Amino acid sequence: MYNLLSNISNFFSEPISTFLNSYEHSPLIIAILLGLIGAFAPCQLTGNISAITFYGYRTIQRESIWKELAFFILGKVLVFSLIGWLAWIFGQVFEREMTIYFPIFRKIIGPLLIITGLLLLGILKLRFIDRLTTKIPLVMKEGKLGSFLLGASFSIAFCPTMFVLFFVWLMPTVVNTSYGFVLPAFFGLATSIPLLIIFALIEAFDAKRIILKRSKGIGLYVHRFAGVILVIIGFFDTITYWGL
Repeated sequence: MYNLLSNISNFFSEPISTFLNSYEHSPLIIAILLGLIGAFAPCQLTGNISAITFYGYRTIQRESIWKELAFFILGKVLVFSLIGWLAWIFGQVFEREMTIYFPIFRKIIGPLLIITGLLLLGILKLRFIDRLTTKIPLVMKEGKLGSFLLGASFSIAFCPTMFVLFFVWLMPTVVNTSYGFVLPAFFGLATSIPLLIIFALIEAFDAKRIILKRSKGIGLYVHRFAGVILVIIGFFDTITYWGL
């Protein structure tokens, strides 16, 4: 499965890599292009697909998801920025230490996607969580903060491709540029560009209204479809990164 995702990544990223070489003296453009390549890395690819499924389903339930989507992206940007700043400050020692934890974070994503999908399907019912979450402010469970935490979690889940793009390619540029501290933020933002394009197209072609009109009476099926997609993604993600 990882080889399949890597092939998809290479298909999309190879033209960008070629283009990248022509901008070796433009750090900001390099950061953005590296982020675009990273958007099609296996871990970010599954993350973006999951986000499209999650927020695409929510467009059926509410007027707009742009605020939540913005906080999802903000979570990614801040995490990439924080990691970049720390790597910039502490250098290679930080890089060596963090490599121990990234595989752990990456392995968590697959099971979490499966659990989320099973909850959407109604197969898994965590009643104790329902009781617990009644004591948690709504903003912590969904909305802006929930989206922020979701974006942050996907950013922490580094895979080998993202590690190379971020630490091997981007960080030398960051260290050798006077305004290098802002480059990780642009890198993180660029990883979400495909996501933004897809939802912009939905808005531009008024696809949401079409979905809303046709969703009457089929909400349950959409709910289940979203659950199945997340379970499938989580299943293959788990197989890939747990070496099963």
